[in-house]
Amino acid sequence: MPLEKFIFNPGINKEGTDYSNENGWFDSNLIRFRKGLPEKIGGWTKNTENTFVSTCRALHAWVDQQLTSYLGIGTTWKYYVKQGDNFNDITPIRATTTDGIVFAATNGSSTITATDSSHGAQTNDFVTISGAASLGGLITAAVLNQEYQIVSVPSVNTYTFTATATANSSDSGNGGSGVDGAYQINVGLDTYVQGSGWGAGTWGAGTFGSVSGISASSQLRLWSHDNFGEDLLMNPRGGGVFYWDESSGASVRAVNITELAGANLAPTVALQVLVSDIDRHIICFGADPINSSNQRTSASDPMFIAWSDQENAPEWEPRNTNTAGSFRLSSGSAIVGATRARQETLVWTDTAMYSMTFVGQPFTFSINLVNEGVGMISPNAVINSPSGVFWMDKSGFYMYNGNISELPCSVQDYVLSDLNIGQAYQIFCALNKEFDEVTWFYCSKNSLFPDKYVTYNYLETFWTIGELNRTAWLDQGVFNSPIAAYTTSDVGYLYDHESGNNDDGSPMDNVFIESSDFDIGDGEAFLMIKRIIPDVKFTGDGGSGQTINFVVKTRNYPGENLTTSATNTCTSTTTKIDTRVRARQAVLRIESDDDGSTSSRKGLGFRLGATRMEVMSSGRR
Repeated sequence: MPLEKFIFNPGINKEGTDYSNENGWFDSNLIRFRKGLPEKIGGWTKNTENTFVSTCRALHAWVDQQLTSYLGIGTTWKYYVKQGDNFNDITPIRATTTDGIVFAATNGSSTITATDSSHGAQTNDFVTISGAASLGGLITAAVLNQEYQIVSVPSVNTYTFTATATANSSDSGNGGSGVDGAYQINVGLDTYVQGSGWGAGTWGAGTFGSVSGISASSQLRLWSHDNFGEDLLMNPRGGGVFYWDESSGASVRAVNITELAGANLAPTVALQVLVSDIDRHIICFGADPINSSNQRTSASDPMFIAWSDQENAPEWEPRNTNTAGSFRLSSGSAIVGATRARQETLVWTDTAMYSMTFVGQPFTFSINLVNEGVGMISPNAVINSPSGVFWMDKSGFYMYNGNISELPCSVQDYVLSDLNIGQAYQIFCALNKEFDEVTWFYCSKNSLFPDKYVTYNYLETFWTIGELNRTAWLDQGVFNSPIAAYTTSDVGYLYDHESGNNDDGSPMDNVFIESSDFDIGDGEAFLMIKRIIPDVKFTGDGGSGQTINFVVKTRNYPGENLTTSATNTCTSTTTKIDTRVRARQAVLRIESDDDGSTSSRKGLGFRLGATRMEVMSSGRR
């Protein structure tokens, strides 16, 4: 029998059934399509062996006038500025106590109880202690005078932390009368909380049956940030807006914009901060309005937008001599997110999209409703790309390049039905310009952290899916490679993506692409596959040992489970694969050789071409 060429339709299509998508690809992991052909994605390596604490949710890169590169990193517990390989903690200080903290220790325990009236701290917050004297034994001044993470908060006046030493019977002192404390802003949560009451906050906060309002410290911690010239603005969603002065150095913490010299009616709370393009206004979305007493209300209005005077970070009072101002949106119930686009700022509520364009005095900005009915699923579910702005709503995927269009998506039902909608605010969009891709990372149905992704190639209009744990992404630009973040056990790493072919020095396993079912004569007769002629280009740095598997799965009816009928390895020297597979329907799967030796799995890169198979009819029973 003659060989038959199999070039499956590019992209993954899961909108129908395995059988209805004949001649197409049905499933994949860690695969992309380039010029219509599938290939393994690039690997990743640690950006640095240094680590940060807790889950990173936001990355922002910029350079100063001396071309020093910086990377802003917003995490659940802290905010860092990375310079070189160093993570510099610039988390703002929320409150300070002077000569007002005393300690109590228990013999044989490293738990220290601190008493500080109305400290305002919560579990997992950080406090830096100074001025303390020895408690008399192993809990010395050096042990006490450092940064600690708060372990528990028994009352509004006390909290505990775990010291770096264990107390003995001599530790009966209280630390003296000159103990100071610097409390960093309250930490946030790692997961989204949908309501108030028990569970709305850190574990154990409040009593059973009590009600607690949702705030920046009792909600998923998301950061927005932007550079204002050489300096950096940052905002924990639902919290204050903070300013880091680059000229002060990385050892100096960010401060609230209300504390800047000359600050006048700056917002005390916001949902997002952004600097407008060209005209350089600081814009706060979901800011607190100015009341009739000419003061900020200190309560976020989720539909309210406020902006500063042009190129003037401290000045926020609208006057006829400046360009500061505000506007309240009308369509929707809350601003979800915003992003800069070409000569405009796009703003999404939960049900609408607005365009915000600089027009100069007296109005400063023209704000127009672009679309009503399509919102955005999460604050970070949007990205601006060379081909337009892409975002995700609860109903699908969209694009804006002057007009809104819904993206036809061949995996839409699969993604939306697998989505943990309760953790939708963790969804974030990532750009990979080198490969013309936008990717949405999301929490699958049974996951509390982003563990799956869906990718759209905006030039070739193909979709792919897969599994990868990442919580933030930054495309190449200031830095040479895309950078992504992942945290495990509260220890966070940054990874350079599209770097080599491995998983940080280990083989990338579970790489595969699988076709839909194919048959002969609509399955009237059994088919027999006698041999396969692979067409594979090995592109990795693993040399001649690179190995993949060609797998043939079969079944006789669409309702049956697939059975693996043949698994054969393929290397750069493989000319043909002999098989004897018989069934009504067959599936071709190409996968990494996860059971092979480490040497055959490391450095694997491959691109598929036109696979040929000898397929013949083999009767009706």
